Amino acid sequence: MSIHHAAQKPNRQTFYVLLALVLGIFAGETLNLSFGGGGQAAKDPALLQITETLSVLTDIFMRLIKMIIAPLVFATLVVGMGKMGDGQTVGRVGGKAMLWFISASVISLLLGMLLVNLFAPGESLNFDLPAIGAETGLQKTSPSLGGFVSHIFPKSIIEAMADNEILQIVVFSMFFGVACAHLGELAEPMLKTLDSLGHIMLKITAYVMHFAPVAVFSAITAVIAKQGLGMLKTYGVFIGEFYLGLLSLWMVLACFGVLFLGAKRMVSLLRHIREPALLAFGTASSEAAYPKLLQQLERFGCEEKIAGFVLPLGYSFNLDGSMMYMTFAVLFIAQAYGIDMPLDQQLFMLLVLLFTSKGVAGVPRASLVVISATLSMFHIPEAGLLLLLGVDQILDMGRSASNVFGNSLAAAVVSRWERALK
Repeated sequence: MSIHHAAQKPNRQTFYVLLALVLGIFAGETLNLSFGGGGQAAKDPALLQITETLSVLTDIFMRLIKMIIAPLVFATLVVGMGKMGDGQTVGRVGGKAMLWFISASVISLLLGMLLVNLFAPGESLNFDLPAIGAETGLQKTSPSLGGFVSHIFPKSIIEAMADNEILQIVVFSMFFGVACAHLGELAEPMLKTLDSLGHIMLKITAYVMHFAPVAVFSAITAVIAKQGLGMLKTYGVFIGEFYLGLLSLWMVLACFGVLFLGAKRMVSLLRHIREPALLAFGTASSEAAYPKLLQQLERFGCEEKIAGFVLPLGYSFNLDGSMMYMTFAVLFIAQAYGIDMPLDQQLFMLLVLLFTSKGVAGVPRASLVVISATLSMFHIPEAGLLLLLGVDQILDMGRSASNVFGNSLAAAVVSRWERALK
C-alpha cells in the first residue's frame, strides 16, 4: 500500500490549517467580546446557539474521520501482517513496539512529575477553590487491570468497528493477519482485496482533509468564544507551564529520535508530521490525525507493514502527551488544596497511572476519568477537577499534538530497528 510522494501539496494544506487556527482565535475573541467578554459570555443563549452551530462543522469532520479509521486500521494491519509472513515476526515487532511505548510512557510521567514539583503551579492560584464534594459531572469509572484485559478482546468485530475501538480492531486484525500469512496462496485474493480497500480509504482521507481547515476554524472559534482569551490571565501560568512541559517532552523524545534515526531523518520526520500534528492540535483530537499520519509515515519511509501495525497499537498504549497531563493535573490539584505528597507516594502514583491510563480506551474524556479515579485513590478532592474543566480543551490541544508526535516517532524507530526504513 505504498504511497507516492507526488500526492497533494502538503505545504499548502498545512498553511490553510494554520491560517484557520489563527482566524479562529480572532473570530472567537471577537464573538466573546461582543457578548460581554470573559466566562460570562458562555451563559448568553445567542452565543451558545452560535457555538453549537460551529461545533456541528467540527462534529461532521470528526464523524468523517471516524468513518475512515476502522476499515483503514483493519486493511493496513491485515495486509502488513500478511506480508510479514509469520507469527514470530509479528511477535518481534510487537515486542519492540511495546518496549518503546513503556519507555516513552515512563519518561512522560517522570518528566511531568519533575516539572510540576519544580513549577508548583497549584500553589500560586489566586482564586477560590471548588468546595470539597462538589459534583464534577464526569462518568464514574474505576480503571482496573481486569477491566482492561477484558476490554482488549472484542466479543464482536462488527461492534468494535461500530464503536471505533481501535485496540479491539487491532486484536482481531492480528488473528486475521496471522491466519492469512499461514494460508499462503489461498489468502492472496483476500489480501489483494484488503490492499485495494486500504488504498480507497486513503483516497477518501485526501477528500476529507480538504474540510480540515473548516473544522479547525470552527473548533477554535467555539472554544475561544465561550471562554475568551481573558481566561489565559487566570490560568496563564498553569497553561504556560504545562506547554513548557510538553515542549520539554518533545525535546527529550526528539533527542532519542536523533540517537536512533540520526539528525537528518529526525528533521525529515518532523517536516512530514507537521500537518497531522497541527490537525490534532486544532481539533484537540489525536484520532482526527490518524489517517493522515499513516499516509505521512509511509511518505517519510516507514515500511507500510510496520507503520500499519505500530500506529494503531500506539493509539492505545503510547499517548505521551496524555500521560504527562495526568501527572501534571493530579499534583496540581494536590498543591491547590495544600496536600503534601511525599516522593514515594508520587512514584507509586506514576505506577498506578502507567497501568490505569491503558484501561479506559473508548471512554469519553478518558484523561479526566483517569485523573478522577487517581484523585479518589490518593484522597485528593475530586472537586479539584473543576479547576481544569474550563481549560481542558486548551490543554487537550497540546497533548493531542504530542500524542501524534510520540506515535510517529515510535513507528519510525521500530522501522529502523527492523531495518525497514527507506
